[in-house]
Amino acid sequence: MSTAVAAASPTLATEAIPTAVGAPFEGGFFTGVIEVDGKRFALITAGADGELGGKWAPDLAKVEGALHRADGQANTEAMAAAGSELARSAMSLTINGFSDWYIPSRDEQELQYRAFKPTEEENYADGDDGINPSSLPVGEAYSDEVPAQTIVANFMEGEADSFEDEWYWSSTQHASYPSDAWGQGFGGGTQFGYHKSYEGRARAVRRLPI
Repeated sequence: MSTAVAAASPTLATEAIPTAVGAPFEGGFFTGVIEVDGKRFALITAGADGELGGKWAPDLAKVEGALHRADGQANTEAMAAAGSELARSAMSLTINGFSDWYIPSRDEQELQYRAFKPTEEENYADGDDGINPSSLPVGEAYSDEVPAQTIVANFMEGEADSFEDEWYWSSTQHASYPSDAWGQGFGGGTQFGYHKSYEGRARAVRRLPI
């Protein structure tokens, strides 16, 4: 369902993309630019209406097709086909008239953190967290202070669309440990593999080709 919607979406002219991260845009909030298999997309994060919760999958079996670091849409479709209620919930969302939402990939989720970090906490900066080869520009490893708390008012801690100071699921399965999937803490930015049986949060996204 979401693939067909995305395929039918017209390509956006560069000048149609907001210049400010966090600007209201196409059903959510502009989050940045992601590259998937050589194609560029404007990434859009849902507000509070796109907050989800649940287990990543009903069991710990490897999910074929859910290993993409950048393509959250493909990951989510693979998860749903494997019985993930979390993925199915994302794909069933209709927000502001748009119904092509999905769970962000690891690199799409990292863009969410850079754009919408809710707290003033220092980042967990171990040299790897924050490296994002799929974003444009490419994301560098976090320092203690960068990224800082978001300047987007409605995403600041305690505001209407804020991420919780908790970890969130991405749709990217851990390549080395199929029983785990990648998640990210939205207090300090830690990127880590979490057991698929854990109850966690997710924040839906959609994308438009540029």
